[in-house]
Amino acid sequence: MWLEGKHILLTGATRGIGRELAKQLVAAGATVLAVARDDEALTALKWELGPQLQTYTCDLQNAAEREQLISEMMGAQPPLDGLINNAGMQVEADYLMGTHVDLAKDISMEVNVNLVAPLHLCAALVPCLAKRPEGVIINVTSALALSPKQDAPVYCSTKAGLRNFTTGLRYQTGQLAPNLQISECIMPLVETAMTKGRGRGKISPDRAARDLLQGIKHGADEIWIGKTRLLRIIHRLLPELSARILRG
Repeated sequence: MWLEGKHILLTGATRGIGRELAKQLVAAGATVLAVARDDEALTALKWELGPQLQTYTCDLQNAAEREQLISEMMGAQPPLDGLINNAGMQVEADYLMGTHVDLAKDISMEVNVNLVAPLHLCAALVPCLAKRPEGVIINVTSALALSPKQDAPVYCSTKAGLRNFTTGLRYQTGQLAPNLQISECIMPLVETAMTKGRGRGKISPDRAARDLLQGIKHGADEIWIGKTRLLRIIHRLLPELSARILRG
């Protein structure tokens, strides 16, 4: 797939990997339809990247706001060519300690942003994207979709769910829409605000974005980033070792 001239909807566009994706997509000649809930951050990104970036303020937790966004995308001219579900959040939690002020709110927020929103966007927009000569859906997951770490079980569950959904959707559309690329991008630990103070050996958002876009260009069903390439082999051959590595 060539990115030049494509119109790509990108969630979580103002921070971390999403910000780098927006910059690199624009540099590749794509028009980015940038989604985030922070209107000021979107405006700043628009000033930085210029007319190839269009902004859409949307709180992905909110079903009504997602519906409005979907409505705008379905009627977009030129038509939408791609969707990158990049937005995500992680709440570290020790449920045995019971320290949460609002446990239900925390769980609902994490599940809605990480799983419900990308499923909703995919399901609603896949008929439109399937009509494009080169349509693409990229769902960003994590190495933790393979096996969970102990201090973020909800996050790990959402990424595992998104991994399975992406594969199932690819099966569903494969024969009827061979022009539609549906891929999962499996991220390692990346140096972002979400991972501040967590773990070692992180890669930069710039590299993560660059490798993701290379995966799109090559049409890969699964885009393994950085150390996840090795982890994929370990997980296949020695799943117990993989689980110990990821447990943390």
